Amino acid sequence: SYTIEMGPLGPLWKASPQPFSCSIEDPTKQTKFKGIKTYISYRVTPSHTGRPVYRRYKHFDWLYNRLLHKFTVISVPHLPEKQATGRFEEDFIEKRKRRLVLWMNHMTSHPVLSQYEGFEHFLMCADDKQWKLGKRRAEKDEMVGAHFMLTLQIPNEHQDLQDVEERIDTFKSFAKKMDDSVMQLTHVASELVRKHLGGFRKEFQRLGNAFQSISQAFMLDPPHSSNTLNN
Repeated sequence: SYTIEMGPLGPLWKASPQPFSCSIEDPTKQTKFKGIKTYISYRVTPSHTGRPVYRRYKHFDWLYNRLLHKFTVISVPHLPEKQATGRFEEDFIEKRKRRLVLWMNHMTSHPVLSQYEGFEHFLMCADDKQWKLGKRRAEKDEMVGAHFMLTLQIPNEHQDLQDVEERIDTFKSFAKKMDDSVMQLTHVASELVRKHLGGFRKEFQRLGNAFQSISQAFMLDPPHSSNTLNN
């Protein structure tokens, strides 16, 4: 069950009784079926056990989909996107690892997601046979979607219906405005990146050449030149 408490600003999830963190390290290329299949394995180590387990991207993807299926009322951040080509290049592997670390930090700090049985199974199970059993158990979980509400323990304090409706309306307005604003920011940022990779790049190169020319001019006057300025 998951508990909702009344805080000074309204209802909130009860904090996790045993907060923990989790590291993701050492991405390593592995093979199976005598080299026919190649994949990247990550060493995942929860702080509260100290025992590492090794997970592939497909395991993270399985966990992500379980979280979406069970916690429809909670925002679960996206995993780094899949990539069909170049996925064994060093730069891509390092970038994906950094994004998985950010994703994991959110999971472990969330008072509800961090206590999910499927998440605990992901973090702790090191045996292949037990992994499959726990995976099937999580996939057969009936307390998902709207049924998740049946697992909640709510505050005993009386709630004024009008006040609750006003809070919900306010949050709906906030959520819509936030969604629209983030979409706008994403669009503007993407356009800016495109311009900097295109025309702006050439303009900055011209600007750099102009500054370099000034530096070369100062170097022609050694008594008054400055190494700090010129370099």
